[in-house]
Amino acid sequence: MRIVLLGAPGAGKGTQAESLVKKLNLPHISTGDMFRAAIKNGTALGLEAKSYMDAGKLVPDELTVGIIKERISEPDCKEGFILDGFPRNVAQAEALEVMLAEQNAPLDAALNIDVPLEKIVTRLTGRRMCKDCGTIFHIAFNPPKEEGKCDACGGALYQRSDDTVETVTNRLNVYTEQTAPVIGFYAEKGLLRDVNGDQDIDKVMIAMGEALGQQWN
Repeated sequence: MRIVLLGAPGAGKGTQAESLVKKLNLPHISTGDMFRAAIKNGTALGLEAKSYMDAGKLVPDELTVGIIKERISEPDCKEGFILDGFPRNVAQAEALEVMLAEQNAPLDAALNIDVPLEKIVTRLTGRRMCKDCGTIFHIAFNPPKEEGKCDACGGALYQRSDDTVETVTNRLNVYTEQTAPVIGFYAEKGLLRDVNGDQDIDKVMIAMGEALGQQWN
């Protein structure tokens, strides 16, 4: 099964992708994780991507499309995948369609996790990440047992540069202008499945299963 996860930054795509991976036994392809790894490793691609991400802007299509095409051609994607963070605009959606047509492996569904934008701001600006293991916390919804310290490994927590109020607001503006039209693209293709993301994580997971024709407890 080949699935695209849609939704504004902070809608919960990453969290739900982790659950989908366990339910469907498919690789999770996150462009955000791929770029952050490149940044951490100090690669040329990472440094170029960082300048855009720090400003809350989208990484240029040619960089993103190239890395995705290479990834979905790998053997572990033969039976399908879960794309998280791609496509971010209609041009990327069209590029993905071409890639999959070349492989004779069309997309099965585009799951849109819908959360009101004002709630997204609250979610993102309160998010904290561990510098060592990457575990994510939230100062309001999922605080660490000890302030500023990771429960999992004891590492220091920090606020990502793209989680400040100014940058989050810019990211949501960019999303509305460039990424939201992707929802219409997949609706026209008959692939869109809307899921209410403004509820408990477990309920979102159940709703996603129903959207895919799966019954999960």
